[in-house]
Amino acid sequence: MKYIFIIIFLYTALFSADTSSRKSQELEKYEISKIEDTEAKKGMQKWINRDFGLKPHKVNYILPYAYREGTYKSYVSTDEYRNIEAELQVSLKLYLGTGLLGLNESYYIAYSHQAFWQIYSESSPFRETNYNPEGFIEFPIFDKTSYLNMKSIKLGLAHTSNGQGSNTDVVYANPADNPGNRSRSLNYIYSEFAFQYKTLLTEFRLISPFPGTADDIDNPDIMDYLGYMSVKVNYFKAKHMFTLMGRGNFTTGYGAVESTYSYPVLDDAYLFMKIFSGYGESLIDYDNYITKFSVGFSFSR
Repeated sequence: MKYIFIIIFLYTALFSADTSSRKSQELEKYEISKIEDTEAKKGMQKWINRDFGLKPHKVNYILPYAYREGTYKSYVSTDEYRNIEAELQVSLKLYLGTGLLGLNESYYIAYSHQAFWQIYSESSPFRETNYNPEGFIEFPIFDKTSYLNMKSIKLGLAHTSNGQGSNTDVVYANPADNPGNRSRSLNYIYSEFAFQYKTLLTEFRLISPFPGTADDIDNPDIMDYLGYMSVKVNYFKAKHMFTLMGRGNFTTGYGAVESTYSYPVLDDAYLFMKIFSGYGESLIDYDNYITKFSVGFSFSR
């Protein structure tokens, strides 16, 4: 059953009719031109177009094959995780408005959901799921004479967690059965600066945990591994897109690098490959070094 789900998902995304044809068929299905109620007509039109303002935020993908060196640590004594799994990510943002400060700034809320699915195991559990709601303001930079060619400044407020409750107070008859605390979370603020040189786009981000949350009992040393800054470059060459991200903590020497490649196979689907090496691939394993290769399809860049 689990493999059928993957096959159906990929078939629907990759081999269905093209986007413009589907939209045309959907519009022709309903007759609204003669509706006199203006507001009802407007609402129906948005419903038919599926136009509710949601846009891609981070990359949206499904990667049926994700292989890592070594094995995953199990935080549930009955589970034995394999080093081959599937990855999924859904990430959307909603535009709220512009110009409250008179600086032509734009306001957004966003939500990202990343799941690590042990689809090749017998019971196919989700090894880890990470949730990342956030809100941010983006200030455009119109000065085109700057040597650095800065395009925007973004200020954000975010929370990330794996949705697990703390079990530090649970008493086990056999202490060896205690898998340890599975809860992971972090509240943080960030600033991001975007630059452009022709088809090379660079994003420089600074991260700061909320006062009092960096030493949370769930993950007291998480910033030692995630670090306080990251740099990501995005490069476009014809239809190809390459990205390279690096982040880390200069004091501890821990961090991670991630590289991706995408190529369009249809208007709304891309071949997508990802290589990750370092700490913080997921919250549950933030302090475990992981090197991993994943391949599949993305539905945004």
